[in-house]
Amino acid sequence: MEEIKGYVTNIIYRNEQNLYTVFELETPDGTTSVTGHPASLSVGDALVMTGEFRTHAIYGDQFVMDTMRECPPEGAVAIQHYLGSGAIKGIGEALAARIVKRFGDETLKVCEEQPERLAEVKGISDNKAREIAAQMSEKKDLRDAILFLQKYGISNRFAVKIWQQYGMQMYSVMKENPYRLADDIHGIGFARADEIAAKAGIRADSDHRIRSGILYVLSEAMGDGSSYLPENELIKRAMALLDLPVESIQIQIGNLAMERKVRVLDHDGEKQVYSGRNYSEEQQIAGMLHDLDSETPRGAWTMAETDARIRDLEEREKIELDDLQKKAVKLAADNSVLLITGGPGTGKTTTINTIIRFFIAEDQNVLLCAPTGRAAKRMTEATGYESRTIHRLLGVHAMNTGSDDPTAVKDSDSGNIEFTRAVFEKGKDDQLDADVIIVDEMSMVDMHIFKALLLAIEPGTRLIMVGDVNQLPSVGPGKVLQDLLKSYAFHSIVLEKIFRQASESDIVMNAHYINDGKQIKLDNKSRDFFFLERDNVQVIYKHIVQLIRDKLPRYVGCSTQDIQVLTPMRKGLLGVTKLNEILQITLNPRDPGKKEYSSGDTTFRVGDKVMQIRNNYQIEWEVRGKYGIPVDKGQGVFNGDFGMVTAIDKAAEKLTVCFDEDRSVDYPFSSLGELELAYAVTVHKSQGSEYPAVIIPILSGPPALFNRNLLYTAVTRAKMCVVILGSRDAVMTMIDNTSQNKRYTGLEDRIREITDQSVESI
Repeated sequence: MEEIKGYVTNIIYRNEQNLYTVFELETPDGTTSVTGHPASLSVGDALVMTGEFRTHAIYGDQFVMDTMRECPPEGAVAIQHYLGSGAIKGIGEALAARIVKRFGDETLKVCEEQPERLAEVKGISDNKAREIAAQMSEKKDLRDAILFLQKYGISNRFAVKIWQQYGMQMYSVMKENPYRLADDIHGIGFARADEIAAKAGIRADSDHRIRSGILYVLSEAMGDGSSYLPENELIKRAMALLDLPVESIQIQIGNLAMERKVRVLDHDGEKQVYSGRNYSEEQQIAGMLHDLDSETPRGAWTMAETDARIRDLEEREKIELDDLQKKAVKLAADNSVLLITGGPGTGKTTTINTIIRFFIAEDQNVLLCAPTGRAAKRMTEATGYESRTIHRLLGVHAMNTGSDDPTAVKDSDSGNIEFTRAVFEKGKDDQLDADVIIVDEMSMVDMHIFKALLLAIEPGTRLIMVGDVNQLPSVGPGKVLQDLLKSYAFHSIVLEKIFRQASESDIVMNAHYINDGKQIKLDNKSRDFFFLERDNVQVIYKHIVQLIRDKLPRYVGCSTQDIQVLTPMRKGLLGVTKLNEILQITLNPRDPGKKEYSSGDTTFRVGDKVMQIRNNYQIEWEVRGKYGIPVDKGQGVFNGDFGMVTAIDKAAEKLTVCFDEDRSVDYPFSSLGELELAYAVTVHKSQGSEYPAVIIPILSGPPALFNRNLLYTAVTRAKMCVVILGSRDAVMTMIDNTSQNKRYTGLEDRIREITDQSVESI
């Protein structure tokens, strides 16, 4: 690590989103080009930086900054350059020259300690002298604050944020309650605040630390899908985090409840602890669903009229609905809220198509949506009508928020951490223009996006929710579809009959066997479900490559890009990280004619299959027509979206990805932490997607992951072919294992509290 010192003479480039900056620094050895992520920077700033010199292929030698601190400029020349740079409002180059000519090396001392003497310079009045002194004092206060905070290991960027938040009160905050940083400063969570507090001498049993730790545990539980924690579980986790006795935790839970920062419920003898916001959100969802279901939907038909229309649709579409499918269409016609669930091959798509055509024929405005881009695309292909993601339907954009916001998304690229949350154009004050809204893949919908959708639905609109309740739950908090069905408060249909064509598929039949806890045949007599018993990881790698590159494309008639490897884990020899490394080397090897760029531990190459791994509501996309001319554009790429790297421009420092629906997105190199290779993905990330063929490597792993629910979800992602490689015993153990990570949710209870009576579930 080297250190350089000088003053800024020119800012060549600055990205205000991630703060990546290229600037020139005048040092005793000459002008140096510097790159880094300074929180704030002005021409004339005097800086001391640590980092290292590197040689860029295009731009030559550059100093890559690691840390930076401001220091007073030294010497008359540096001081004149600083004052004349515009850093001090009201002083230009000419006036800076006169000031330095008058006071020389003592200029800064005069400005800070004897500002009235500035009036000795021609062109400076007494008022202007005071204004200059105030600005100098403010900059000195910021420099002092940064130096003070450096003692606690706080970077310049966060130091500036802390100063902007608190000003001179910063010193009392650091002395009395550094845990306020976790609530007030974007990007500082409990763990970081705890480190700072320890350096500040805050006792481990301080009230502030315990309260902050309790709220952090609740926040982490929400990240795992829960909306609350049982008090005993919360206490256990908080004790482990804080290393404090149970009594200390219990007292502060009570204090937080009195301050209304948490909500404690007594439910069937169990105390449940919610963050105030999560409890309110469950209440709102229950209330809005109840109100929607209580409204008479627009358009009404007698039973005879509905039956006649269904018969007409069957004749026109040349289909034959079973009794449950007909019942689903009738319930959709008669009710404002309907749930439809069923496994693969049970006719969900046919039922949806019939419902859509029923309402279209009655001049009803029907909107279709799904949680992910791939699920929406599948819905469009299956129905022939446009389907959009829920985010796009609602018109998503982003706003900055606090790290304590449960809907917040942390965007971190090269040290720049901001918290944003989705804000929707459609909502209570501007609702969707629709008579019928159909949501597919409802098992993937979390409580936050569901609340946003309900806010945008007018009374009188029908809401029809379709999904497979046996799929893995949503990545976000809640298990909405399960809770709605278990509440028995709304009409629901469970489709069970496996239709003839589907029954000829071993993918469909084995999926149902797995879901029922029955062992499946792994004898390779199937046309679409294969098992290769292998116990050597290197051999499994070899066979995966052979299947993707040589065998499956010909067998199912698809490209190598369409074949997806699904694995339960991220880590380990058969985890996502290692598999992607192996598959990239073999399927998209390095080539002199193929551009590539390394970011962290990942090398991205043109032609790579990639996936977005967090919601980015701000990033812009374009659909480009002939000659690259944009024909559509918008904002937002979401967790789980798949794409392909189509271009890498090192001069412009950007990488281009083409996602589903031909949406092209330009990623600055500093934002590549949002992408990862996707030759292999976790089963969770595959939800809502369907692939011509899937390959599932299974040897061994933790019971919380290697369970029936996960295997069922993986198998049902395949349309034409499933290949499992690995251990027969591991597959059978997964089918027997019904354990899952426990999600604590109360939406079912909130619905029961607000609903006076339930309706029969069929």
